[in-house]
Amino acid sequence: MISSVDHLIIAVKDLKQATNDYEKVLGVSPCWKGKHTELGTKNALFNFENTYLELLSPSDAGPGSELINLLLEEKGDHLAGIVLGTQNIEQAQEDLNKNGYSVEISSGEAINEKDGKIRRWKNIFLPNTLSRELFIFIIEHIEGNLPKHESQDSSKVKKLDHVVINTQDADDFISIYRDIYKIRLALDKTIEHWKRRMLFFRTNATTIEVIEEKDKKESADELWGLAWEVDSIKDAHKRLVSNNVEVTPIKEGLKKGTLVATIKSHTCNVPTLLIEHLK
Repeated sequence: MISSVDHLIIAVKDLKQATNDYEKVLGVSPCWKGKHTELGTKNALFNFENTYLELLSPSDAGPGSELINLLLEEKGDHLAGIVLGTQNIEQAQEDLNKNGYSVEISSGEAINEKDGKIRRWKNIFLPNTLSRELFIFIIEHIEGNLPKHESQDSSKVKKLDHVVINTQDADDFISIYRDIYKIRLALDKTIEHWKRRMLFFRTNATTIEVIEEKDKKESADELWGLAWEVDSIKDAHKRLVSNNVEVTPIKEGLKKGTLVATIKSHTCNVPTLLIEHLK
């Protein structure tokens, strides 16, 4: 059913400022700036090897603008949504219906303000029992493509390594993401010294990392943070410092054969990690 983490959504109040900040963080410029006229929102998109990042902001009156304004009032700028990709949305609808979930297919489009190009897609917005009350929906792109990510600069972000979600119920996550969405469960492990259970779901060279916190104060799940991969974390660190982005010193990652650094500014309140996989 699900073939990819299609994109991540960061809700932002000031799209221009957020775009400038993320150009510094990622080292690349947005490949698309546009509007969802019917929804009343505007966005900037950054494309990578395995997914894309959407900065989403209210623009005009519309249902999308109302939703983003509510999210911003509650949390300010933050990691607001994860969008799951499918290659056959009609089949996804049929599979969900067979599992007892009545869902509808809707459509959407966006226009690039630079060249007037149009992209169209179909969506399935999920009931809370499937989204676990997160802003998550399923998408199939129908028309138009984003420019491919091409960069030989080792300091620039090339792909999403993983997205982190906090939960109080890992078993329910498995029943949805593995058994219904058909995303491969690559790891289910309890880290004793953290007293945390970790799940790794893998699709299109991307990991959805779920951390179970039984003592979590808030019962609701939380989209928490992002980890971006670079070819050279040393070069990336130098680039960030030169752009006055606050970043921690490079250190060895928890995973053997990795180097990491945490970006502490310019991320719109999204906990953000840089990672290099040593060869």
